Amino acid sequence: MISNFRCDQNVRHCISMLKLGTRDLSNPLVLRRFASHYKFVVAGGGSGGCAVASNLVNHGSVAVIEPTLHHYYQPMWTLVGAGIKKTADSRNDQINCIPGQATWLRTSVSSFNPDDNTVMTLDGGKITYDYLVVALGLEVRFDKIKGLKESLGTNGVCSNYGPGNADYTWEVLSSIKSGKLLFTFPNAPIKCAGAPQKIMYLAESHLRKAGVRGSCTLDYHTALPAIFGVPKYAEALTKLAADKGCGVHTKSNLVEIDGENKTAVFQDLDSGELNSESFDMIHVGPPCAPLPVYAESSLADAGGWVDVDKHTLQHTKYKNVFSIGDCNSCPTGKTAAKVAAESGILYNNIKKVMAGKEMKKRYNGYTSCPLTVGDDKLVLAEFGYDGAILETFPFNQAKPRWISYFMKKDIMPHLYWHGLVRGTWRGPGPVRKLLHLGRA
Repeated sequence: MISNFRCDQNVRHCISMLKLGTRDLSNPLVLRRFASHYKFVVAGGGSGGCAVASNLVNHGSVAVIEPTLHHYYQPMWTLVGAGIKKTADSRNDQINCIPGQATWLRTSVSSFNPDDNTVMTLDGGKITYDYLVVALGLEVRFDKIKGLKESLGTNGVCSNYGPGNADYTWEVLSSIKSGKLLFTFPNAPIKCAGAPQKIMYLAESHLRKAGVRGSCTLDYHTALPAIFGVPKYAEALTKLAADKGCGVHTKSNLVEIDGENKTAVFQDLDSGELNSESFDMIHVGPPCAPLPVYAESSLADAGGWVDVDKHTLQHTKYKNVFSIGDCNSCPTGKTAAKVAAESGILYNNIKKVMAGKEMKKRYNGYTSCPLTVGDDKLVLAEFGYDGAILETFPFNQAKPRWISYFMKKDIMPHLYWHGLVRGTWRGPGPVRKLLHLGRA
């Protein structure tokens, strides 16, 4: 409802409220807009959508289509699950993230019609554009694992994916005195591929500090053939898990959960054999998938992702369409760090297209996975396409360090809110080049 917005905070909020227009209060998605055509339409108000919109407002009218009132810094949820942060620490009002010069259309995209430069919205709106940026993210599919959706949030079945879910993770973890803790990684795409094992290391650290580690076993089941997809970091993490006494089971895919009986069923991806394991706590890294709204459109590739050139971020067919973040087809890790690096590339390239010039900025697949490993330390994995190492600092980032943990816990949230979503933080590329004396 409109009363949820705090117009008294500052003039910028009041102006943004006016730009929302009025709506039927019985349906919070129904808006009466001031315009039906915009130079730029940004579908999605997550990190990528806000970053791009913040830059494009200087070049013409911008509409951001986003239904939610709140914006979350999702990388913080691992720390929430370990009792280090609170969910409220990760939340901001969406109105603080969408640029004030843009028009916020608080509705959802119902279909894309790129042949007509048209977006249809859930409230029946028809919006036309000169340029479209798809930044809708992906969807978490708890329903893809039998019994998970019904069991989540009860009987020790946890997941840090989704606002509020991590609170239950900490509730369970903080009450454990003994027993078996399982952590899983799916046989499917997933956002932040390190998150399923980060919570294991933090859980191990908590249990040790609580004096109950000797009464607990911790096991990590991953559908991958290794603990991590990049060999340099996989080697370091394999040793780390062994040192902490955490079991690692590769090519082991969670296919079913019986929450009431606290049993998980895993499939061996080599033999196809099914094995059941009991648990006292299980943290599930859920399968993720493209959203049907773009997966079922002409924007999608065979896998359902928005089909872009992996270097320019321009759609392979529609030259006035770009995409950023989890929803695009770039073959690299789906993280906020990826969004930051892509945002500058996309902004520069869309300006070139508007000017009728050649796109020169190239995205190298940069992504980052800050792996919290307990004891206030962190492995800072940074890599690009084909696993190319793209470390920012001139030291071995595969070694757990307190300074890396400090950046994850205390620096990166500020960088996100005050840099990334405002379009000014475009990844550490310039810092990397400076620290490596121009050689990176």
